[in-house]
Amino acid sequence: MPAVPDISPEATWDALRDDPMAVLVDVRTDAEWNFVGVPDLSDAAKRVVLIPWQLYPSMQLNAQFLDMMARSGITPEHHVYFLCRSGARSMSAAMAAQEQGFGQVFNVADGFEGPVGPSGHRDVAGWKTAGLPWTQR
Repeated sequence: MPAVPDISPEATWDALRDDPMAVLVDVRTDAEWNFVGVPDLSDAAKRVVLIPWQLYPSMQLNAQFLDMMARSGITPEHHVYFLCRSGARSMSAAMAAQEQGFGQVFNVADGFEGPVGPSGHRDVAGWKTAGLPWTQR
């Protein structure tokens, strides 16, 4: 099985706008969605699919993750882009989806917020730093 490719937030945005089969799955927790924000895909005429990979506050793996993808209408024919805070949880989710027959999976490199930079803030990479659309819930 090939490795899950990392893809930049900008290339992800382009795919979401241009590819009718592209879908974004945000695998962060509900606390992160509520307090940090979520990608705004309205300009791409889409919505982000919110499915936690881990459950807050215990951070145990979400045993229903793949079932929740299916209930959201995501099929193996979709091109699925996985996003988390920094790219680690989303890689795990993408690998799990790939193992279940999803052939077109991608990990959004640096995630929504990216790594901590020299300033001590997450302001050096990621969806928000790239200036891509997002909203506070």
